[in-house]
Amino acid sequence: MTNAELPAPRTVVPIEPSLLIAEAFDQAQVTELRHSVTSCAYAVGLTGQRLDDFVLAVNELITNAVRHGGGQGRLRLWRRGGDLVCEVADHGHGISERRLRDRDRPAPETAGGWGLWLARELSDTMEVETGDAGTAVRITAALTTPQPARPLDG
Repeated sequence: MTNAELPAPRTVVPIEPSLLIAEAFDQAQVTELRHSVTSCAYAVGLTGQRLDDFVLAVNELITNAVRHGGGQGRLRLWRRGGDLVCEVADHGHGISERRLRDRDRPAPETAGGWGLWLARELSDTMEVETGDAGTAVRITAALTTPQPARPLDG
């Protein structure tokens, strides 16, 4: 190519166009991260009580990661089809099989043990992968408002 020839314009498409948030966090970032999740979830169409429920579920997972997962974690939020998906991962020692199987609501006077139960109740689906190297919890919420199509080169 000579100096007189201009390169053809390129269209840049993100590798993960549906990824909304990918953040590491510790106790100091919990409030800011919760606000970011709220803003992103609202922007993709989650509203009203569904928005409040999803954000509370995410907050419980973040708090669990800080309290029980080594004091820090990683959050990813993305769209998958008509769902909003959030994954919170930590490097703690895992969750016991007994705790994972327990689907009963904690007793009202119980000080702890509400996080996973609330996350499960307030989201459409919940998946947990856990072991000695840490835990990853993924929750979803169905979006009621489809996101408008965007041009690829726009």
